[in-house]
Amino acid sequence: MKSKLIFFVLLALTFSWSLPQETAAKPQTPAASSTQAAKPASGTPTASDIAAARASKKVWVNLDSGIYHKGGRWYGKTKNGKFMTADEAKKAGYKPAKRD
Repeated sequence: MKSKLIFFVLLALTFSWSLPQETAAKPQTPAASSTQAAKPASGTPTASDIAAARASKKVWVNLDSGIYHKGGRWYGKTKNGKFMTADEAKKAGYKPAKRD
């Protein structure tokens, strides 16, 4: 019984000592950590990105549907999209949303 206890204690100590060494072996670069903080994981823009785009009169282009939104429910909310001016969107062949 004592030998099993000693084995598990040694195993636990070995694991706890090796864990910090593994995390120390993978340092994060400052650029990678700041990029992750700036953009959410889903790829949609942050609230500050949306506010800045509204202030500069940009439209949100849904790249999947080929429609751009001047405002409304889908402005900055679709999964695959980007901000651009209305003229750029028209020249690229995107159509305005019928209901905004």
